[in-house]
Amino acid sequence: MSPSRASLEKNPREVAEMFDGVARRYDLTNTVLSGGMDHLWRRAVARAVDASPGERVLDIAAGTGTSSEPYADRGVHVVPADFSLGMLQEGYRRRPDLPFTAADAMALPFADDSFDVVTMSFGLRNVADVDRALREFRRVVRPGGRLVVCEFSTPVVPVFSTVYSGYLMKALPRVARRVSSNPDSYVYLAESIQAWPDQRTLARRIRDAGWERVRWRNLTGGVVAVHHAVAAGD
Repeated sequence: MSPSRASLEKNPREVAEMFDGVARRYDLTNTVLSGGMDHLWRRAVARAVDASPGERVLDIAAGTGTSSEPYADRGVHVVPADFSLGMLQEGYRRRPDLPFTAADAMALPFADDSFDVVTMSFGLRNVADVDRALREFRRVVRPGGRLVVCEFSTPVVPVFSTVYSGYLMKALPRVARRVSSNPDSYVYLAESIQAWPDQRTLARRIRDAGWERVRWRNLTGGVVAVHHAVAAGD
């Protein structure tokens, strides 16, 4: 069953169950719904993370691990983590070499200063307490480490914004019915995108959670934004 609305008080169990239900065709559905732009967005995130062999990367809300593969293939130690067991199982079926880990973004099962980078793509808006999650990310990253968050955002061109909103609430659910294993979930996902704060507001919340040098880059006219920050040193 999908969450009934995209409020900021999301029930973690319901959200996890929703992602369990879409796991089987999740990657295909994302590619279709984004017109193939999801591949470009993932590449932009990988460039922003800029991980080197020997570094440790936590890829939270990794789903089936598609976002983690570029790091693993370059010899970076990456931990794909998610709170949806269905997503993790599907990812492990495809890439049993990756250390898929069940994890809640608000209470990560890792020690302080465990990672050089935390990255999260298209998952932060589904967290019940965003500020708590951002503080958890800061806790598990070493001083001087990085945060990269990719999330749907606010288009910067007014006309484009109107067209985009129409697509989210009308076309997206119809397309999802054709390709998704759980199309009703995409109504919730569309609502969650519309309810999400704009680039500047998210940057402020990241800064308030203890991160420094916060900046962002708009992709596809602001449909997506990649926020980058650095953990303060001791």
